[in-house]
Amino acid sequence: MPLAGAAWSWWAAGSRRRYARCMSWHVVIAGGGFGGLYAARRLERVLPHQSSRVTLVNDVNFMLYTPLLPGAAAGVLEPRHVVVPLRQHLGRTDLRLGRVTGADPDRRVLRVDSLEGAGHELVYDQLILALGSVSRTLPVPGLAEHGLGFKTLPDAIALRNRLIRCLELAETIEDPQERAPYLGFVFVGAGYAGLEGLAELQDFAADVIEHYPRCRVQGMRWVLVEARERVMPEIPPSLAAFAARELGARGIELRTSTMVDEITADSVRLSTGEVLGARTVAWTAGVKPPPVVAQLGLPLDDGGRIRTDRFMRVEGRADVWAIGDAAAVPDPARAGQPCPPTAQHAMRQGRRVAVNVAAALGTGRARPFTYRTLGVFVDMGRYQAVASTAGIKWRGFPAWFLARTYHLLLMPGSVRKLRLVTDWTVALLFGRDAAELGQLGHPTALGAPAGAGTGAGAASPAGDGAGAAATVARRAPARGAAGD
Repeated sequence: MPLAGAAWSWWAAGSRRRYARCMSWHVVIAGGGFGGLYAARRLERVLPHQSSRVTLVNDVNFMLYTPLLPGAAAGVLEPRHVVVPLRQHLGRTDLRLGRVTGADPDRRVLRVDSLEGAGHELVYDQLILALGSVSRTLPVPGLAEHGLGFKTLPDAIALRNRLIRCLELAETIEDPQERAPYLGFVFVGAGYAGLEGLAELQDFAADVIEHYPRCRVQGMRWVLVEARERVMPEIPPSLAAFAARELGARGIELRTSTMVDEITADSVRLSTGEVLGARTVAWTAGVKPPPVVAQLGLPLDDGGRIRTDRFMRVEGRADVWAIGDAAAVPDPARAGQPCPPTAQHAMRQGRRVAVNVAAALGTGRARPFTYRTLGVFVDMGRYQAVASTAGIKWRGFPAWFLARTYHLLLMPGSVRKLRLVTDWTVALLFGRDAAELGQLGHPTALGAPAGAGTGAGAASPAGDGAGAAATVARRAPARGAAGD
């Protein structure tokens, strides 16, 4: 009898496990950015272990901490230190690498292409869409061929490599007029990405130009072009004015109420008729939802974002939720307006939507999204920043210190925090190197000449030509299709 009883207990326990696997809820999260990662982490804590399984779909196995992207572009931070490996920060969540290509909400199906291109369907009980955004472009002649994006880590590294390559080429040119376009750098769009990216890269260029005698004598030209009346409309006018004065003090030219009419290989023509000599044009004029959002069969607002209620549930769908840049979640601080596409909103939406999904599955109760922006930080490098926290305005070094402290606290994982502190400390004590690593990720064929100090290397794929810029423009929608 004891043996029979033990066998019965073993069979019953196995049956319960099999039943739990068959009857568990399946929660699918599309996108592994701020919203998707924090939603998955919170679901792991609030959902009973045997009651559900969580699947996260993303096109890469990391989350990019986008506020630190300018630091990576400027060489202050090691690129690997501004990303968060998803598998290391998720426990029970199943990570699927692939690109979201569509959905059928009536059948509760999400369509995904694997990295090798094989299409398959994921059946869900609850779906969280955290698809992020891509760069918003305009039909400007020459933009696709000659413009560089500044939305992803490859974009940031390509921009840094282009800067160094231009300095190297300019140093070999005898004629100052021919050299000038190589020393011209234009950023289009004076929001967070444009202002912070330009400030950090200009600071980096000011450090390394000491190694280029001809370039140092002639000098560089940095121009920030903005279609609106002032820079950074997201922050108070007094702080925006301080940021503009700081940029002007560094010799950076501002062109507000101005648009770009045409971009060529070595110039930019503005709506005012002015022509700027520049072989580097960074396009940072805002973001938009990725094209795949229109293929999901869900209601969209005028800006192409998915319409949701204040609980982040998609209108007309009890089992579909949307957060982050691609979702028009009502902003508690601005009646009738959606939340701004910022990391701090996506992060908190991810945490709250996890609670609401758990409530829909019978655990806890749903709560609306009530977060109001507590502060903004604009890090301009060189110990300068502007910030507004709880109604208090900061500028200069105190704001710079607050900005770095804020990002340090929000970076997931103690190991990541330690690496950031180490990088920042090294950058403060030592100069930045001017090595151009454009061939990383593009190995030469066996037996072919390699650019590794032999003097017979092949041309870099990220060199002075327009091919790298066109590649950035073409691949942007695919990258943004599954990341927040």
